[in-house]
Amino acid sequence: MLKSFSIPGKKIVVSLHVMAWVFLIIIPLYLSNAFGGDDQHQIIQFYIHFLSAGIIFYLGYLWLVPKYFLQEKKITYLIILIGLTLITYFLTVFINDYILFDPVKESKFWEAMNKVTGKDIHFRPPMKAFGFYNHILTSALISGFAIGLGVMDKLKQNEKRQKELEKEKLNSELAFLKNQISPHFFFNTLNNIYSLIGIDGPIAQESVLKLSKLMRYLLYESDQGETLISKEISFMNNYIDLMKLRLSPRVDLIIDFPTEFFDFSFPPLLFVPFIENAFKHGVNSRERSFINLQLKIGEDKIRFSTENSVGKGRVLENNQHTGIGLENVQKRLGLLFPGRYDLKIDQNEAIFRVELAIDRGRSQL
Repeated sequence: MLKSFSIPGKKIVVSLHVMAWVFLIIIPLYLSNAFGGDDQHQIIQFYIHFLSAGIIFYLGYLWLVPKYFLQEKKITYLIILIGLTLITYFLTVFINDYILFDPVKESKFWEAMNKVTGKDIHFRPPMKAFGFYNHILTSALISGFAIGLGVMDKLKQNEKRQKELEKEKLNSELAFLKNQISPHFFFNTLNNIYSLIGIDGPIAQESVLKLSKLMRYLLYESDQGETLISKEISFMNNYIDLMKLRLSPRVDLIIDFPTEFFDFSFPPLLFVPFIENAFKHGVNSRERSFINLQLKIGEDKIRFSTENSVGKGRVLENNQHTGIGLENVQKRLGLLFPGRYDLKIDQNEAIFRVELAIDRGRSQL
């Protein structure tokens, strides 16, 4: 099976190969005309040898290297390469000695040799041996070049495949996160709205509208791997407003999200696990508690932080606060912003704090 070039680099690679061939075809003709040479026979011989080298290169690069060398079948690769080298050598010898044989030139050659040696003998320098060794050395260099290009292409394919796997993993983790948000959150929210219907109809209607916006966002807006930061902030505000329906007056909630900024693409649902974690562990119905949420968008960094009360006797172990949702978001951060984020999670007897800083720039998706 022949190796196919990747797209969109295919056109560039093909163009480079065509340019190289045109260059190598024109150069001998140009040199011959420039220096007054008229030996067309020698030019044709050059083309024959060059065609032989081209056959070894392209069969090696497109077939032998990907099918045998890179598939750990190096002995088979070596055997075929040796056979190909010998076939091309004897083929060029046959063409030069029989098809392109010039008796006039051969006669002139022997006349010149007789004049030089002073003897009427048919002595020929060891050109055959030199041509054989030259062909072997040239074939080895060309094959090494083909192996180098094949290995580079393999590394590029592996890198591309790794990025695709990482993207699939991110999408599956995002789907998991969406499913994680949905069940309990929607169940509790619907119960709260049901209770509000008989108490405050307008607020209940507004809550239903916000819930529908959340569902639309989860189903459609976040499926592409990236969304606009403005839509993400709108989602978080709706999410927080619905979570507030079940808060008691004992909970102090402070939200500081930006309202004016230049919009840009951003991975969806990245901050939601931190918000969910703050509401889950920061609300205490029996005593005063608080939740502070802040998002700052700067020219070079995005900063998000949560701070919530823990409550007396509720100092949690690290693994209780860093549950599945936080583990999930940490994995996503590592894949989306490798080396470009700083996440700090601190806790004492009264406060649990999360600080996340992300360098601006496109994510890896």
